[in-house]
Amino acid sequence: MTEVNLNETVNGYRGSIGRLVFKRYKGRTIVGRKPIITKAPTEGQLAQRERFKQAVAFAKSAVANPVLNAFYAPIARDRDISIYSLAVGDFLHRPSFQYVDLIAYKGRVGDTIEIKALDDIGLADVDVELVTQEGAPIESGKAVEEGRGSGKWIYTATAPVALGTRIFIEVRGIDHARTKIQISANPVVGEDE
Repeated sequence: MTEVNLNETVNGYRGSIGRLVFKRYKGRTIVGRKPIITKAPTEGQLAQRERFKQAVAFAKSAVANPVLNAFYAPIARDRDISIYSLAVGDFLHRPSFQYVDLIAYKGRVGDTIEIKALDDIGLADVDVELVTQEGAPIESGKAVEEGRGSGKWIYTATAPVALGTRIFIEVRGIDHARTKIQISANPVVGEDE
């Protein structure tokens, strides 16, 4: 693609004219050739097209939704892109958990579990559930992000667990595009793994 300076009658034009495609990117007009497609699409390409259709539908709903619009607006302004483009990107970029850090968790009330999440915009919510090895509930609740957009979430324990007890921890997260992720750990309380 090439950056072009057009006269005021066509400056800011988006779309195609003949075999040329015009688009706005970070305040500039970019022009390129329209692709020539000669082969039938592969299964992967068809799946990606379907995912992109879903991303477009989500972006349209995000622009129309006052809460999501207000959330995305300052981020879009900082990145010099539209809310629509930001929402499409958020939908297409899958979040992930990097780790669950249990170094500070020793089974006492007030101990913390640190969760590191990776996402282009950040997660909207993170839930933590602790159960015994047999599946009996110990506690559950919300983790709190330490600094907006940091990706570092902290869960503070509310129930005591005896040292040496093997437990199961499940962490579930959801991003602003409603993509769900989860990670689990199966530690022995008080042992560094």
